Amino acid sequence: MRLDKFICHHSGISRAEAKRVLRQDLVTCNGEAVRNGAYKVTAETEVELDGQLLGEVKKRYIMLNKVTDTICSTVDEEYPSVINFLDELPNTRGLHIAGRLDVDTTGLVPITDDGQWSHQITSPKKQCAKRYRVWLAEPLCADAEQQVEQGIQLHGEDELTKPGILERIDDTEVLLTITEGKYHQVKRMFAAMGNKVVGLHREQIGEIELDETLYEGEWRELTEEEIQSVWQ
Repeated sequence: MRLDKFICHHSGISRAEAKRVLRQDLVTCNGEAVRNGAYKVTAETEVELDGQLLGEVKKRYIMLNKVTDTICSTVDEEYPSVINFLDELPNTRGLHIAGRLDVDTTGLVPITDDGQWSHQITSPKKQCAKRYRVWLAEPLCADAEQQVEQGIQLHGEDELTKPGILERIDDTEVLLTITEGKYHQVKRMFAAMGNKVVGLHREQIGEIELDETLYEGEWRELTEEEIQSVWQ
């Protein structure tokens, strides 16, 4: 990791402020003053800022309960980014969303700066299960469970969807578990069955369930057990 980025991550100061303390010889690496922000910090490097030892890089793992009309991006575009809800964090640079949701979809969004961890969630080869609560415009067809289990032919796709699990709460509310993440997949699956999704909420990814105590727009750090469950 670059020295200036390391300083920001562990002290909460801005990149501009990090450049200033570097110019003032307030930063040492293994006892030697370093001014170059691009200096490579390794696990063996002891970095001190104005005599205070800065800790080792610690990856961050967060669950957010997404609200509607927000986007799973690191910057604001037509809609505000979900990253805006992390305003209590001293530094959100480097964070990314592991498993995006559509602008009108609510629920569980993992956010991290650990690329290998998020790959376990997002890579199609890992087949990480995601469970959604779905509200429909029309009563569900009688054989919907069988169709989902066997795979559904989506418009514009050459192959059937991978087998999923459909649990019927009532005729217009269901739980759907899938291991893929095709573009608008859930909405397209029900469209292929002659229905329309009017509400969509992600409740679970792998073994990580959305914390019921989190209101929409709230977040918390993942527990060590939740973090490790992704590797299992």
